[in-house]
Amino acid sequence: MAAPKKIGKYEVIREIGKGATSAVFEALDPFVNRRVAIKVVFPEALGDKEHGKRYRKLFVTEASLAGKLSHPHIATIYDAVADEDGSYIVMEYVEGTTLEQYARAENLLPLPKVIEIIFKCCKALDYAARQGVIHRDIKPANILLRGENDIKITDFGAALNLSTETTQISGIGSPAYMSPEQVREQPLTQQTDIFSLAVVLYQLLTGRLPFQANNNYSMIYQIINAEPSPPSQVRPEITPQLDAVVMKGLKKSTAERYKSWEEFSHDLVNVFGTLQKPERAMPDSEKFDILRRLSFFKGFTDVELWEVLRVTVWHKTSSGTTLIKEGDIGKSFFILVNGEAKVTMQEKLLNILRTGDCFGEMAYLGKQQFRRTASVVASTDLDIIEIPADALERASELTRHHFNGAFLEILVDRLAQANLRLSKLLAERNVSVY
Repeated sequence: MAAPKKIGKYEVIREIGKGATSAVFEALDPFVNRRVAIKVVFPEALGDKEHGKRYRKLFVTEASLAGKLSHPHIATIYDAVADEDGSYIVMEYVEGTTLEQYARAENLLPLPKVIEIIFKCCKALDYAARQGVIHRDIKPANILLRGENDIKITDFGAALNLSTETTQISGIGSPAYMSPEQVREQPLTQQTDIFSLAVVLYQLLTGRLPFQANNNYSMIYQIINAEPSPPSQVRPEITPQLDAVVMKGLKKSTAERYKSWEEFSHDLVNVFGTLQKPERAMPDSEKFDILRRLSFFKGFTDVELWEVLRVTVWHKTSSGTTLIKEGDIGKSFFILVNGEAKVTMQEKLLNILRTGDCFGEMAYLGKQQFRRTASVVASTDLDIIEIPADALERASELTRHHFNGAFLEILVDRLAQANLRLSKLLAERNVSVY
């Protein structure tokens, strides 16, 4: 179906998107010469026997907010029309993208930028709450990013207006972002939006949801009963202070959760001030290219490499640095990016490690506590990748599968080298092997 040339007085420029119940168009308001976004609700959705009442409720809710929420980080609703020609809502046009693309492991934003975005969301939702409006459907798809750091919260169709409503319809919102009280269909306050924004924060930091499930029923069970892992277990660069903010926002009990947006945003400001900003830090794109070139990762897909990037810690070390000490308990394994290191046991040289070599992997393969059987010392200045064993345990099944495959290749290669050395040693001693 072709886009209409006009919707009411508005001149349609293009279709932006389409869903099951509505389509959104970019259009021109010729009277004030500004671009707008128009959400047109399909007549068949409003007339649907099973869900029509809910769709009409959502339309009326959003339409009722026209001209009522004026905040720099909320997309303005200019107008709403419901007549024989159709039902549509006219909104501020935001030239940008939703946060959905930045909620994936392969495309995460820097920590300071994530905190800045969530801080602005706090301020916008605090303003809405003071007007008696609870959004109820906070998720990356409903937060627009324009330019570097200008955000706009949109889609208030699911909003609860405390100043006009005495009852609330159930089943509103996206299950993965719902608070425990929302999935239980209990009375809601601004704390439900605080929980949902904490889920968004977790996802923007890690590229995954705090609660993992295959269907809505399982998701609801997780939200009510499961405790999420701190985001630092997925992305080690996350500080304990930022962990604490996220976990407080995700508290199941409203008594333990942030009680106000002011409290939430205050802690975000404090965390922002503690973040280290290393000079000339290697960008993620460069790290990704390095991983792609290393033979260890030849079987990994791009998506899996981005996940690897989130569970790794990159170090520069000087010549003579002891990387692994014989007898210590192993908690990480390493991959050499460039330089050389020597492997010794009881001060006897066993091997020389070079670019692309992996060492210390028994800290992961051995499970529990593994005592190092050899030492590894830098022979030159090195760049190395450290992978904490517990962080890899929480990676996706496919990523762990590829690590296990790479470890198996290493084991086979080392056995072959050991057999070769043994054969040479026996040959030098004139010992026959049958």
